[in-house]
Amino acid sequence: MASQLLLPTNTFTNSSLDKVFVTGDDLTLKRKLNHETRVSYGFSLRANAALNSSHSSYVEVPRQWYNLVADLSQEETLERFIDIPEEVLEIYKLWRPTPLIRAKRLEKLLQTPARIYFKYEGGSPAGSHKPNSAVPQAYYNAKEGVKNVVTETGAGQWGSSLAFTSSLFGLDCEVFQVAHTYQQKPYRRLMMQTWGAKVHRSPSELTEAGKRILQADPSSTGSLGIAISEAVEVASRNEDTKYCLGSVFNHVLLHQTVIGEECIKQMEEYGETPDVIIGCTGGGSNFAGLSFPYIREKLKGKINPIIRAVEPSACPSLTKGVYAYDFGDTAGLTPLMKMHTLGHDFIPSPIHSGGLRYHGMAPLVSHIYEQGFMEAISIPQTECFQGAIQFARTEGIIPAPEPTHAIAATIREALRCKETGEAKVILMAMCGHGHFDLASYEKYLRGELVDLLFSEEKIQESLSKVPLVV
Repeated sequence: MASQLLLPTNTFTNSSLDKVFVTGDDLTLKRKLNHETRVSYGFSLRANAALNSSHSSYVEVPRQWYNLVADLSQEETLERFIDIPEEVLEIYKLWRPTPLIRAKRLEKLLQTPARIYFKYEGGSPAGSHKPNSAVPQAYYNAKEGVKNVVTETGAGQWGSSLAFTSSLFGLDCEVFQVAHTYQQKPYRRLMMQTWGAKVHRSPSELTEAGKRILQADPSSTGSLGIAISEAVEVASRNEDTKYCLGSVFNHVLLHQTVIGEECIKQMEEYGETPDVIIGCTGGGSNFAGLSFPYIREKLKGKINPIIRAVEPSACPSLTKGVYAYDFGDTAGLTPLMKMHTLGHDFIPSPIHSGGLRYHGMAPLVSHIYEQGFMEAISIPQTECFQGAIQFARTEGIIPAPEPTHAIAATIREALRCKETGEAKVILMAMCGHGHFDLASYEKYLRGELVDLLFSEEKIQESLSKVPLVV
């Protein structure tokens, strides 16, 4: 396990794969950017109709992404606000702005004095927050003349999103889906195929990385780390193909800040300021999307909310991992990133929150965790599904398994308020619906869902293989 970490924060040490990764950041950062946030007046009929006036006020789709790195003491200075291309904005308006909803019925069920709000991202074509980054990634690739993109997906939300946006920009899309969810969620696979994507079960026989995993364990349930290895390998051996990642990297977190930028304006119209902000974390994109704009306001001294990440007990990278340089994939093909990690060859138990089964945490989320701007807890899946049922039966939305972690943590906080009498304002990230996850709900309702915890021995074995960086 690495004991000496002398490279600067967020340094990538493997530059040989530069041609594989297209982030779009270089294109936007070369332009002279306005530091003032500008807003768009008027939004599409479709987005307008999607909002329920009894639940949420109307706000404009943000015209800029917020770059948290500009407000942190790091080794480079970047622009604070990055203009969103008009082509991207026009597609965002298919579902953005998304509603901020007060969960009054859940409050009543819990008999809490707390006021609970959730920012709901499930109205996008793919049913989650993931298109917020898939749209610009497909746009920048198409603008550069790229013909093919390849990626991985856990729960299928990112794969669905990239398949959707690839169809809009005329790109061929190939997706390696984690074996466990490939079998568990066939309609996510069909969704990707409907939008024209090729979908492979991972690990597969199509790549050297996949073959090695299957030789060692023919019944492997896969992991996001393995699927990333396969996707990166395909991109590295095909000149006309670029790899797209749906979480972890800075540019992905940047794209997701449209969530928090909208939410700040919506909360202002409610006349509320959050005391607690809660979101689930796997790679960190949804959590960062909501929390980073609020961290900016916290750094300015305007507000001081508790910002809480919630991860699965079976894959607790923040609460049980180490802060070290590690690979983003199982085979070690990606650049090294300084992040909280359980070790790049750690394969989590097959929990139902497929989008949270990742061994590491986004470098930026890891950094702000180390700086003390946020806290983290882990919750087992049975408690999460119990909260999901309460949420569905009061608010009417069946949540994806991933945000059930945020729901469970929100319920915990609301019940504490019941005990103390505090009327806290709780803001929750509700990143997607669970319409393709009903098999998981069926298991819970039948009493067949069990908690899958990590093995301490397994984690220590995996951590022993973290690269030593000097």
